[in-house]
Amino acid sequence: MMLVSRHNSILDIARETGKVEVDELAARFSVSPQTIRKDLKELSDQGLLTRVHGGALLAFGVENLGYSARKDLAGKEKEVIGQAAADLIPDRASLFVNIGTTTEAVARALIQRSGMMIITNNLNVASTLRPFSENEVIISGGLVRAADGGIVGEAAADFIRQFKVDYAVIGASALDRDGALLDFDYREVRVAQAIIENARHVILVADQTKFERSAPVRIGHIAQVDTFVTDTLVSEDYRQLLVDNDVRCVEVVSQA
Repeated sequence: MMLVSRHNSILDIARETGKVEVDELAARFSVSPQTIRKDLKELSDQGLLTRVHGGALLAFGVENLGYSARKDLAGKEKEVIGQAAADLIPDRASLFVNIGTTTEAVARALIQRSGMMIITNNLNVASTLRPFSENEVIISGGLVRAADGGIVGEAAADFIRQFKVDYAVIGASALDRDGALLDFDYREVRVAQAIIENARHVILVADQTKFERSAPVRIGHIAQVDTFVTDTLVSEDYRQLLVDNDVRCVEVVSQA
């Protein structure tokens, strides 16, 4: 009974935070790290968690993690990815920035830039860039998602289609090994698809944890991306997939 209770508690923590760490769980439940590793293996064997170095990730679901959990997950990596993606975009460019905690990191890296037109369906991006008058910020209309300030739905997609911009910065909730880009909210996906279709150069920003997750709604395929900015690309098969589809890969954190 204690084992089942601990497993359920571990899953509850994973649902709340997106990731669990061996050492933190061992301290929390007053058991050895070896016991926690065994717990995580059993939960992984059941398909409930995905093992990663030092812990595990929530394996699946039809709803995304909460905004705070997404923001904290791989937070340092997102900041580095955001800066690297921003460095690819010249001053005086026009660009879309869509919903996501990694795209918000790109926005933070753009605040000292000038002469840009930035179109977004993300209230957090608009709030980040608003105090800096060197760039023009345009925000789409549509339904505001209370959970994270994303603007979704057909009205937002129609607004996006009025533009044809130089760059798009997009994120994804999950990256499938076959190249599919995945998300949770079909209303958000419709806007993301419009963004991809109306940009001359598409930059995908995503950390390696996105390979360990799954989501039910297809945004598109990696072949629609021009540049993929990530922290560490651990899959050689995926690296070959990028080569086959002529996608430039920018890795900003070494595997070491």
